[in-house]
Amino acid sequence: MAYNKSDLVAKIAQKTNLTKVQAEAAVNAFQEVLAESLQSGEGLRLTGVLSATRVTRAARTGRNPRTGETIEIPAGYGVKLSAGSLLKKAAQEN
Repeated sequence: MAYNKSDLVAKIAQKTNLTKVQAEAAVNAFQEVLAESLQSGEGLRLTGVLSATRVTRAARTGRNPRTGETIEIPAGYGVKLSAGSLLKKAAQEN
């Protein structure tokens, strides 16, 4: 089952006996902490759950899929997510 933000908030509220407003505040706070940690270059590690790090992508040459024209793609940043042991175990059980 895939969760959107409101589904996640409802599930967290149910499991923690928080109101939906409180659960949404917690989800929003987590999003802010994650974004701030990636912006600072530190990344975020929740032991056993996930690891998120900022990666640098070098400038490169690409190809426009519609026209076939060669294009220059500028350097940029991305996010690398790695599943922790708890997520890997949960994935194997299903």
